[in-house]
Amino acid sequence: MQTNTSPSPTPTRPTGLLSAIVVVAALGYFVDIYDLILFSIVRVQSLKDLGITATEELTNQGLYLINMQMGGMLLGGILWGILGDKRGRLSVLFGSILIYSLANLANGFVQTIEQYAWLRLIAGIGLAGELGAGITLVSETLPKEKRGYGTMIVATVGVSGAMLAYWVGEALGWRNAYFVGGGLGLALLALRVGVYESGLFEQAKKSEVERGNFLALFTNRARLARYVKCLLIGVPLWFVVGILITLAPEFGAGLGVTGPVTAGLAVFWCYFGLVFGDFASGTLSQVLRSRNRALQLFLVFCGLLVGVYLFALRGASPTAFYTACFVLGISVGFWALFVTVAAEQFGTNLRATVATTAPNFARGSVVLLVPLFQALRGPAGLVGSAAILGFVSLLIAFWAVSTLPESFGKDLDYVER
Repeated sequence: MQTNTSPSPTPTRPTGLLSAIVVVAALGYFVDIYDLILFSIVRVQSLKDLGITATEELTNQGLYLINMQMGGMLLGGILWGILGDKRGRLSVLFGSILIYSLANLANGFVQTIEQYAWLRLIAGIGLAGELGAGITLVSETLPKEKRGYGTMIVATVGVSGAMLAYWVGEALGWRNAYFVGGGLGLALLALRVGVYESGLFEQAKKSEVERGNFLALFTNRARLARYVKCLLIGVPLWFVVGILITLAPEFGAGLGVTGPVTAGLAVFWCYFGLVFGDFASGTLSQVLRSRNRALQLFLVFCGLLVGVYLFALRGASPTAFYTACFVLGISVGFWALFVTVAAEQFGTNLRATVATTAPNFARGSVVLLVPLFQALRGPAGLVGSAAILGFVSLLIAFWAVSTLPESFGKDLDYVER
């Protein structure tokens, strides 16, 4: 149930698209994506340096470490989401940056797979908080007619962090790449000056309504349905990034690509495409005045590109393969739009909880997608198993978008009871 508890207008400060809040949220997401994607880029190089040389083991140990990182994000999503509604958006924004920065600095010193795994878990917990807190803060401080543009800026700047991760990983090596990521995060903490807490959150603190109760999402059938649908919208992106792109060397070999394919370059081109995709999806939602129609168009586009990737690249050149990764990246460039929709679907007392858990549960879906992919790989093969998972995740996501209430231009000054 939605209840507006504000008898008088919410006190707000003038907030522009290039305000300190938007800038810090965008740069925070930039470092978040740098650190999140870095492992996919340096997976083979780092594991070889730690003594893993067999091809099968490189894949298995790589998936193990991805699962540890994503498992951390599942735990962190709940932790930071609850804290965001109980203690404030800013405490989560900067607390999460501090934790993942320290974890990534430590990651540069690892000597064993187990050390690597536990630090990816801790980094995952830290990485879970930044995006949800940033999107919530931007959504609550910008005028409702500008929200889509604000979150578009956060996403467009943020996803380009993956390209920096590729350049640094290639130029400086995997250990130094982790040091750089940790250093960038710690430097970002200096920008706290000029960033203020959401007025809607400050007002909710004065009310008697309970804030940050994660279990409240499960006590009302309609609320739970909205929440689950929000989660499902983000799964196709992490199917693409977590399986098709992370395992690009394996898919390149399986498709008979005529030259070597590296995960680093596949990630680079995919995220380069994401920059354009996030810009396009955010703008399209504003032009169409509909979040849902923009998401539907991008999901259809994504389905077409997954088909191209899996069935039209046999015997292709590496250039054609990387071009497909780039366009596939454009097609899944609805990430910040998805998080914006999640934030707009819920009241102030649960908004950070949802906006933080939804993207992290979507990211964490890799933990389920990977064993499903491995189980299907035996009977269906590499391409067949990916096709099945892709088709199912996209179909479910399209249904979820189509049955969610439209949230464009929605007044966010209300609480859930």
